Amino acid sequence: MSLLRLLPERNNKICFTTPSHGQKKVIFDPYRDVYRYDISETECQNPQEALERAQLRARSVYRTVSTTFLTNGSTSGIIAAVLSCTHVGDKVLIASNSHPCHFNAVRLAGARALTYDLEIDEDWGVPLETKPEVIEYYLSRYNISTVIITSPTYEGIISDIEEIKSICERYEAFLIVDEAHGALYPFSDQLPLSAVNIADFTVQSLHKTAGGLNPTALLHTNCDIDVRPALNMFMTTSPSYPLLASIEANINYLDSYEGGREIDNIINRLDNMRIKCKGCEFFGDDPTKVLVKVPGLSGEELSQILYEDFNIEDEKTNSKSTMLLCGIGTDNKKIDKLQHALSKF
Repeated sequence: MSLLRLLPERNNKICFTTPSHGQKKVIFDPYRDVYRYDISETECQNPQEALERAQLRARSVYRTVSTTFLTNGSTSGIIAAVLSCTHVGDKVLIASNSHPCHFNAVRLAGARALTYDLEIDEDWGVPLETKPEVIEYYLSRYNISTVIITSPTYEGIISDIEEIKSICERYEAFLIVDEAHGALYPFSDQLPLSAVNIADFTVQSLHKTAGGLNPTALLHTNCDIDVRPALNMFMTTSPSYPLLASIEANINYLDSYEGGREIDNIINRLDNMRIKCKGCEFFGDDPTKVLVKVPGLSGEELSQILYEDFNIEDEKTNSKSTMLLCGIGTDNKKIDKLQHALSKF
């Protein structure tokens, strides 16, 4: 039985267990259904078995060795991956502008971070991809056990994960890919190649572009290392089964005909928008990230105009450009409003 079928079922047992609300005492009424589905690991309901089955089905969807549901974001996946494949004193190679969780994971493992700087595109004010030759340079000179790559970047810049993985294999280093912003990639040929079937470990945030609830995410493995012992060291022993069930539903939707059609529709609409907004310039490898600039305006000025004149809030802005994040939930109406705004320049 899946979590999606298990949670709505009524429990006829009288449980003197956690959670103490007993699925009946609703303190915050807008979350009435959440209380109803918020169960614990009781003998009469046994949600652990349903979760295990859901993760096994996810593994078949992604064609991985294992896929683990996370309710503490991609951060927890990065930490678990690093703890699983490094030892005290190991060297881990990461970009100097990496997400703080990369540095924290290395520190928690008792390992040592070696850093390199990414090239910055001066016209757009964003970091570019990790070049394979940079990875080869460091691996050929230092005894590095693990490499962490962020691809896509926040702004949608893609690194050559296949080539980087080939280099890591030559030097017997594990490859972890932070694909937090690429959770849609396995489900459309119009999107960049996902790392889930290439890297040893890949993390994805469902809540960023794939329509998931904050902070749902996934940890995929393509090696024979079991990440569960590492996760058990810092994850709660009282997981949120409503959030875990939402992950199962999220994957089912992405893997469905309806989900695939929705993803392709978003991409096609955004591509058409870029063509029609002739006064704007666009950049990046990921069509769901609208990285845009307008000649004569700074990124901050463009952001302010969009916010104050068109009620549009962007995801991230720098002095040169503005980035608007799109994904599941970016419907035609939202894209039309963005196109209307950008067509004014």
